[in-house]
Amino acid sequence: MVAELGQFVLVLALITAICQGVLPLVGAHYQNMALMKLADNASFVQFAALTGAFICLTIGYVTSDFSILNVASNSHSLKPLLYKISGVWGNHEGSLLLWVWILALFGFAVALFGRNLPDSLKARVLAIQGLIGVGFLLFVLFTSNPFERLSPAPFDGNGLNPLLQDPGLAFHPPFLYLGYVGLSVTFSFAIAALIEGKVDPAWARWVRPWTLAAWAFLTIGIALGSWWAYYELGWGGWWFWDPVENASFMPWLAATALLHSAIVVEKRDTLKNWTILLAIIAFSLSLLGTFLVRSGVLNSVHAFASDPARGVFILMFLIFVIGGSLVLYAVRAPAMKGGGLFAPISREGALVLNNLLLSTAAATVLLGTLYPIFLDAFTGEKVSVGPPYFNATFLPLAVPLVIAMAFGPFLPWKRADLGSALSRLKFALFAALIVLGLTWWLQTDGPLLAMVGMGLFAWLLIGSLIEWTDRIKLFRAPLSSSWRRMVNLPRSAHGMTVAHIGVALVVLGITASEAWQSERLGIMKPGETVIVGGYDFRFEGAEQITGPNYNALRGTFTASSGSGAGYQMFPEQRVYTDPPMMTTEAAIRPMLTADLYVVIGDEDGTGGYATRIYHKPFISWIWLGCLTMFFGGFLSLSDRRLRLGAPKKRQLEIKGEKAPNQI
Repeated sequence: MVAELGQFVLVLALITAICQGVLPLVGAHYQNMALMKLADNASFVQFAALTGAFICLTIGYVTSDFSILNVASNSHSLKPLLYKISGVWGNHEGSLLLWVWILALFGFAVALFGRNLPDSLKARVLAIQGLIGVGFLLFVLFTSNPFERLSPAPFDGNGLNPLLQDPGLAFHPPFLYLGYVGLSVTFSFAIAALIEGKVDPAWARWVRPWTLAAWAFLTIGIALGSWWAYYELGWGGWWFWDPVENASFMPWLAATALLHSAIVVEKRDTLKNWTILLAIIAFSLSLLGTFLVRSGVLNSVHAFASDPARGVFILMFLIFVIGGSLVLYAVRAPAMKGGGLFAPISREGALVLNNLLLSTAAATVLLGTLYPIFLDAFTGEKVSVGPPYFNATFLPLAVPLVIAMAFGPFLPWKRADLGSALSRLKFALFAALIVLGLTWWLQTDGPLLAMVGMGLFAWLLIGSLIEWTDRIKLFRAPLSSSWRRMVNLPRSAHGMTVAHIGVALVVLGITASEAWQSERLGIMKPGETVIVGGYDFRFEGAEQITGPNYNALRGTFTASSGSGAGYQMFPEQRVYTDPPMMTTEAAIRPMLTADLYVVIGDEDGTGGYATRIYHKPFISWIWLGCLTMFFGGFLSLSDRRLRLGAPKKRQLEIKGEKAPNQI
């Protein structure tokens, strides 16, 4: 019964999405208020229907209803409850249902929080959201139905992919989809603006909160996926430039550019066409990621499906959405002229440079991701584009981007003096040179890029802190005055500083872990000790253990540095039976300065075991930095959500002081 109910509400959601996608557009064209208001109610009904469908599928998983094909294919009665629930979206059909549910969630959120939007713009935005929902609901119902029955029902299910039976993968897809699908709102705003032929600072203020939300969720989603790959796959790395990793990274780059471009539209009423194009590109790249994961054109541990029919459907939808939006852009964009002029050395100029570097970076990643696919399709030749290409093309763009991040906030709008900004950043430059020199002194054999990376970390960290202290006039005014300025400073300003500090921490983690990692791969017998990264790793032995739904070989290692008690570490090699698969569970000892990382493999037949031991300096700072960026994004969002309407002048209760610059 639960499957039939889920199927019914899915059909109801499709009918509602069609009404939401068509009638409000007609109402906005003819200024029919009743039809325009229908968009709000339709978005609520669609969200409620898809919530019901998602609950029905979840009930099927929790109760192990193996008469549902999707449950039988991806669950098992012995699975822990957490993985029964995460199994709902740990497969192609269920993840698509999660996608359309989040799409409806964002549509409902626009209807709920967009009370200050003009009626015609709001109706068009919700209509575009509805049309996107129509495409995905058709895909779900006709090619990827999660409620398809299986008769006769098996006694038990096949089980979820063991690689996905992990807490990191339980939370990674929802956050990632919140980012992917959140970009649909910015896309809908862009298409609605093209239809109306109007982009102004108010439009940019309405777009920025949705861009911030999508960017923040995408940041934490990518970080969770990277963290999972680090500790679950057992290869010791955190990023491999896998095509599906790239598919999430490209819309993040585009969303970052869009976020900064919208600032220029809001503050200076310029870069309108470019901002609209970025909104289209960002969502198009998220759709491209959907195509790559579900079309079968590539093999990846992240890929969901390999059904060509599904791939053709997504490709047609992709062409329709991207092609249609670009045609509309080509027709309508020339009529929207930018406003204010600005000098190359200015806040606007710095943000334009930011956009150029981010867009070029996204283009290089896109080329490296799609080139093997196109070459295979047209010539049959198999090639692999791996880390050497991406490192050689992406890093030269990342270096000036980090340098510009510290400069930009010091530059005033319209026209600026570069010398003045440099003088205010002299302490950041001094700190960067000191850190670079210390790195060279302590690591004389270290690579040049590592020294540059450490210098960039100090430059951006200190530069961001200087900019923040400059806003509140710390040490240049009485502490009470600085405190009042800090309290009255917009949260978006605090959020920008926090997010930039997060980027600095990521730079530190990437640089140190990649440049100065120590490793030892080889056979070890019980009682043997090896030294890696200044730590003694003693192999105590291995034993067979039994888990909830797996058997495992567990090793025991003692890691000590000679200055205290040792750390017990227990890496495992697990063997699952439903479905049959072997996985590696690394033992990790995270610390502020380094991670200790141990993996155990097969026995060699003589009492020894294959082992991999790593010492990874500062690698945890990569994810700490991502969390900091996420927090910075939502700190900014907490300010912007209260300012969706017409801007209001801030009044500081500080005698004789002007309000600090806002960004």
